[in-house]
Amino acid sequence: MDPIADSMMSARATPNAEEASEVVLRVRRAQAGDLAAYDQLVSQFQERIYGLCYHMTSNHEDAHDLAQDAFVKAWQALRNFKGDSSFYTWIYRIAVNTCLNHLKLRRNRTPHLSLNDLDVQPENDPDLVALVSENTPRRDASLAELQRRLNEAILKLSEDHRTVVTLHDIQGLPHEQIAKILKVNPGTVRSRLFYAHQQLQGWLSDWMK
Repeated sequence: MDPIADSMMSARATPNAEEASEVVLRVRRAQAGDLAAYDQLVSQFQERIYGLCYHMTSNHEDAHDLAQDAFVKAWQALRNFKGDSSFYTWIYRIAVNTCLNHLKLRRNRTPHLSLNDLDVQPENDPDLVALVSENTPRRDASLAELQRRLNEAILKLSEDHRTVVTLHDIQGLPHEQIAKILKVNPGTVRSRLFYAHQQLQGWLSDWMK
């Protein structure tokens, strides 16, 4: 099968120009001690940060706690935010690092990735075409088994590769933005994604044969 395509850009987390302008103003007010302005920033990014944390931990309670922890850390460090990157890149970096630290302590947690988050090019596999087009108990059982195996495959990925899959395929961030968040070059992001996609597709292909 072909590598996983950029199919999640509809879930793009990047703020538009108007949002970005509002964020800059709110950050400045928050840095001056305006708690209401920071509450607005939390409200604006809470859903995105929670989604990131959930897809990295596959646990709603952990995701809630980690997202809250990330926002607390951001508030404590906000005075040191110089604006060298966008606020959302900065808060994403804090959230990613918070999740990675959590995963190092709790390696038995299973991340969750929906089948809808991956473009596995079903038209290239007649068996998969039949599977997803038939509304039968066999279809439901097979999809459930495929989901289970996909979750197991995600768990096999290293934390670095799991992170880029979460940020790109689930969160819908472009390579350049992920590079800024992880403080690596875009080529590193692409190579990690390529390797992770190959690994995931290889594990799933073995089951689907």
